[in-house]
Amino acid sequence: MFKPLLKNMNNVKKYFSIRDLENLSGIKAHTIRIWEKRYNLLSPERTDTNIRTYSLKSLQKLLNVTLLYHNGYKISKIAKIPEGEIPLVVREIVAKKSYKNHAINAFKLAMVNFDQRIFFNTYDSLLQDSSFREVFKETFIPLLNELGLLWQTDTISPAHEHFITSLIKQKILLNTERLQYQKPTKTDKVFVAFLPENEIHEIGLLYLNYEIVLRGYKCIYLGQTIPMENLVDVMKYFDNIYFLSYFTVVPEKDRIDKYLQDFQDVVKDYNDPRLWILGRQVQHIDMAQLPSFVKTYTSIEELVSKL
Repeated sequence: MFKPLLKNMNNVKKYFSIRDLENLSGIKAHTIRIWEKRYNLLSPERTDTNIRTYSLKSLQKLLNVTLLYHNGYKISKIAKIPEGEIPLVVREIVAKKSYKNHAINAFKLAMVNFDQRIFFNTYDSLLQDSSFREVFKETFIPLLNELGLLWQTDTISPAHEHFITSLIKQKILLNTERLQYQKPTKTDKVFVAFLPENEIHEIGLLYLNYEIVLRGYKCIYLGQTIPMENLVDVMKYFDNIYFLSYFTVVPEKDRIDKYLQDFQDVVKDYNDPRLWILGRQVQHIDMAQLPSFVKTYTSIEELVSKL
């Protein structure tokens, strides 16, 4: 579901092409050029070969302008707003209006501006008409998938991605914590959620933890990069464990079958072991060799339907 984001953290992008601006804003490059020429909205620099490049400040301004444009402001009116006041007008709109239709762009704007207030105001507006589950499914999942595409085209930097995903994680954790004060109502399964060693992409697993707890099950969340042998400790305490993991980039495709064989050895003395897995790497599993206690899923929705 979510594409892995593995760029060098030192590679913080400072300049963008007009194609980058189009990808992020949804405004066609031709239209951006018109706005530039007719309204002097942006001031690109040019390379030695006369190619336009745009600073992070220009990108931030374009996203602000785009949000105003999609909310009924004429471009001629936007052009007359003093540049320093544009972010203030944007924040005012985000605070007052529901952004179900424009939420993804608003969250991208928060990301590029490193502006937590825009993120929180947009999220709170969505919750006026939707549940957290609906916000995650209808807005956060498409946003995260779009971030994966933006990484593939080298449009956004690691700093931007880490900023926005950290805020999304906060919301998942907050909503999960509210449920964890309640005693589990179902006892036929105890879930143990973990990521394989060197796997750090945990948003999918964090959300599954929320869904499991929501349905009344106990879930022991171990999190990122767990050595397989460490799972033995948990098996000493429960006799109805369902291990749950999300394989995004680890194990690598040429090692995934060996990982499952090793996992089988680790749990061989456990009564009726179960392992549910999903994620991008599942496609590389040799289903003919799949141990009987392992089940694979193609999406969060499919797995949740089996709870």
